[in-house]
Amino acid sequence: MAYLEWGDARNNDVLICAHGLTRTGRDFDNLAGALAEHYRVVCPDIAGRGDSEWLQDPAFYVVPQYVSDMVTLIARLDVAAVHWLGTSLGALVGLGLAAQKGSPVSKLVLNDAGPILAKAALERIRAYVGSDPVFPGIEQAEAYVRTVSAPFGPHSDAEWRFLTDTVVRRRPDGGLRLHYDPRIAYPLQQNPPKEDMNLWSYYDAVICPTFVLRGEHSDLLSRDTCRQMSERGPKARTVEIAGVGHAPTLLHADQIEIVRGFLLSES
Repeated sequence: MAYLEWGDARNNDVLICAHGLTRTGRDFDNLAGALAEHYRVVCPDIAGRGDSEWLQDPAFYVVPQYVSDMVTLIARLDVAAVHWLGTSLGALVGLGLAAQKGSPVSKLVLNDAGPILAKAALERIRAYVGSDPVFPGIEQAEAYVRTVSAPFGPHSDAEWRFLTDTVVRRRPDGGLRLHYDPRIAYPLQQNPPKEDMNLWSYYDAVICPTFVLRGEHSDLLSRDTCRQMSERGPKARTVEIAGVGHAPTLLHADQIEIVRGFLLSES
């Protein structure tokens, strides 16, 4: 599993930032740069994505395997505790890790994911994940990223190009492909969602301070679920990001400041 590090490698205050289903650790470049003075920031590429190796058996592209991988990563970092920030899939991995007895997660930020995952959103994701498009150039790749990632909300042209550059790889024939193993969709394809996914038992087991960001128009994390998250389990603090769906990208200074405020607070 590949990962990028920011800040002082001797710093025992470690922040792990875990990306969404079809993204990479590069999504956190801006946030990591803003927090590197305070943390050793570690941004992994989850197995099958980015610069990490692809799994031989696609049946293991599931959250329990990713949690196991992160346990190994934390052991490699040689620290007793970490703060965790996860977007979408990365939030679910953090939730699974934080729910364990004796978890190393001492602060948890869940970016637009929670214990109820809407069936409609899972179907939307299933519809495009697993395709293996080839693009003749970066312009066509960017058009694709702008389409499938439209719920990210308004971004500048430079930001859309960044969000594209970090998720494409050059093929031998000169074309561009997406960075991830198309088989990451295998578990969803084999077991299509029949109803909302319920993970309350995991959430209720979390005891560390928890913070939830929700995109105003998110189809994965409902406003009602977010409200319940503030009332049970770790009783998370919550913030809704206006004008955004699934999920806030944390590229913008105002979103970074919201996260920074929680992570560096006393509670």
